[in-house]
Formats: sequence, structure tokens, C-alpha cells
Amino acid sequence: MASAGNGGSGEHHGPLDQFTIKRFVEIDLGGFDASFTNSSLLMVAAVVVIFLLTTLGMGRGRLVPGRLQSVVEMLYELVANMLGDVVGGRAAKRFFPFVFSLFTFLLLGNLLGLIPFSFTFTSHIIVTITFALVIFVGVTILAIIIHKHKFLGFFLPPGVPMWMAPLLVPIEIVSYIARPISLAVRLFANMMAGHSILHVFGGFVFALGFFGFLPFAFIIALYGLELLVAVLQAYVFAILTCLYIRDAIYLHHE
Repeated sequence: MASAGNGGSGEHHGPLDQFTIKRFVEIDLGGFDASFTNSSLLMVAAVVVIFLLTTLGMGRGRLVPGRLQSVVEMLYELVANMLGDVVGGRAAKRFFPFVFSLFTFLLLGNLLGLIPFSFTFTSHIIVTITFALVIFVGVTILAIIIHKHKFLGFFLPPGVPMWMAPLLVPIEIVSYIARPISLAVRLFANMMAGHSILHVFGGFVFALGFFGFLPFAFIIALYGLELLVAVLQAYVFAILTCLYIRDAIYLHHE
């Protein structure tokens, strides 16, 4: 959540309070907590916005696109070019629905979290690590299906002498296993840090009152920067996913 201040209740709120999970409807499935929370609400909101954006924007398919259609076409071309440049071939078209859905969902999650008193579900490591693990397991299974035992060659770079294999193979394996961790932590850390900074400076503006004009102008600039970070982090997550798909299909030495 990107709240701008503490309000007038006098109750103190720390910068990390905005990341608190709040249960709206408690659901217990055999000891498993499946409650509907503020995080669930924003995820549903992101899906609804994507559905409305794509259906209303592309429903008529006008020759001269309107605003919504232009936005959808821009997103479509962005993901299509990303897959074409990184993956290429028929695989780019095959994985387009997945990457497009992933990118738009994360993008809407980041952007909706910038609305004051909202909630950013991508600022929780459990959400980002789930996405990262799904991608990691999926591309690993894909690589094994395509290459079978040759997949193990991924952990030995081409042209490396066999006597160096005992040293390089463990390094490559650790690097491969670290992929979902770095993918998840990058998105989670950037969103949490940015929103926390906005909250802290928003508190300064509120405390300064009339004299907070200059800090308020700085907040506006910082908000614009956070908007850029929200878009950029969704893009980075998507393009790294494309890179992992490419590695799974071609291996890094082909």
C-alpha cells in the first residue's frame, strides 16, 4: 500500500504496517488457512482489470484504435517483441499467453499498490517466490522433456576441460538453484523498499503541515519514480522468464 501519511486519528503507524495481511473472510480447509484477505482482494481486482482491459479494449477491434485498444496493443507488442527477441521461432508464439498473463498480472499488482490506502501483493515474498518457483519448476520440466539426459550438459559450459568439471558443475548447479530466489527477492525487495520510503516521506509532509510544500513536491517526484519502478520490475520479471524459457528450449550452449 502506498499511503501518504498517518491520518488524523493520532494512532501511530509504522512504514511496515501497510504490508500487514488483513483477513476479510476467514476460511479454514482442514487446518489450512485459505482466508480471503486484502492480498486476495487486490489479486482479484488485478484479474478483473486485465479482463475488462482486454475485452473492452479489443472487443470491437477498430481500424483506428481508441485509448483502451491502444493500451492493449502496446502491451501485446511489448510482450510479443520481448519473446521474439529472446526466445524466437514458434516457441515465442507458444509461450506468449503465459508470459503476457504473467507480465500484465504483476504490472497491475504493482500499479494498484500505488493507489493510496491500497495493498501491494507483490511486496510479499510468499507471493513472488510462488511465481518464481512455478516458473523454475516449469522450465526445468520443459528442459528435461525436450533434452532428456542432455539437460545435464547445461551445468557444464561448452569448451571447458573435463578436469575443471568438479569445480564448475557445483557452481553452475548453485547458480541454477538460485534463479527463483533472485527472481522473487528482486521484485519483493524493490516494491517493499519503494513503498516504505513513500510512507516515511509522506509522514514528514503531514508533520510539517504548511511548511511541507517542498517535501510534498519531492513526494510527487518520488511517486513518479515508484511508478517507473513498478513497470520496470514487472518487465524485468517477464524478460527473465523469457530467458529461462530460452535456456530450457535451446540450452545455453546451442
